[in-house]
Amino acid sequence: MRNVTKENITEVFKSYMDKDMAPRTREIMSALVQHLHDFARETNLTHEEWRQGIAFLEGCAAIETEDRHEFVLASDVLGLSSLVDMLHSSPESTSSSVLGPFHVSGAPALPVGGDMKRDFGGPVLLAEGVIRDTNGDPIPNAELDIWQTAPNGLYASQDEDQETFSFHGLMTVGTDGAYAFTTVKPVEYTVPSDGPVGDILRACGRHPWRPSHLHYIVKAPGYRTLVTEIFPDDDPYLDQDTVFGVREDLVMTYVEKPVSAFPDGLELSGKVQEPFLHVKFDVVLSPEA
Repeated sequence: MRNVTKENITEVFKSYMDKDMAPRTREIMSALVQHLHDFARETNLTHEEWRQGIAFLEGCAAIETEDRHEFVLASDVLGLSSLVDMLHSSPESTSSSVLGPFHVSGAPALPVGGDMKRDFGGPVLLAEGVIRDTNGDPIPNAELDIWQTAPNGLYASQDEDQETFSFHGLMTVGTDGAYAFTTVKPVEYTVPSDGPVGDILRACGRHPWRPSHLHYIVKAPGYRTLVTEIFPDDDPYLDQDTVFGVREDLVMTYVEKPVSAFPDGLELSGKVQEPFLHVKFDVVLSPEA
């Protein structure tokens, strides 16, 4: 078409699309190009700014690896990951939250009552709860994928000194739906800021900090898979999470308890020598649509 203008280029693009393409693909691509073109027109985007945008994408691709997902991190700090989570969370279930770029698939089995702390220093945390349906009934044999940072604020995939599955565990609950594990108290940490995403944060005058948290992926046949995080209510970054992951129902409270209150039968039982932290957090799954 020879008469393409800055006003009609969007409609010209849409006219080029195959009339037999998938309807949902047509809807998404039409909206994407519409907003992309409107953005360029609204900001009067310059050639240099366009080149900087391309360089950002190329920079993300250059450092993208199996262990570092810079594009996911970009989505996180721009709020897109959290927005998609919130758009598709069930109001009857526990809120979803961001997966983050550091999940490692294939974590080793962790029995109910198992220990992820091992020989790492730091306060002992006992986390437990019940995985329930929206009626409040326990969901038997649900699978709970757990991961977190080490006390140095790094995930295993970021830290050469940690084993591949350090602070990762895959638990299958019993018929009562109950889970329990011991670990070290998570710490607040910074998202990686030595790449293109860090440049974006600095350009916006934003910090890279996340509040401390535990990551959960919860699955059970017949229920929607839940990807979420839980956060302590005393964390200094609770109200300024750089990836917008905190939801009101995901905030928990650590309760300090004496050594004598530590329950028997857990893998860490013989190692608790000082007061420990305890939290109970039930997870609610909604049925599949």
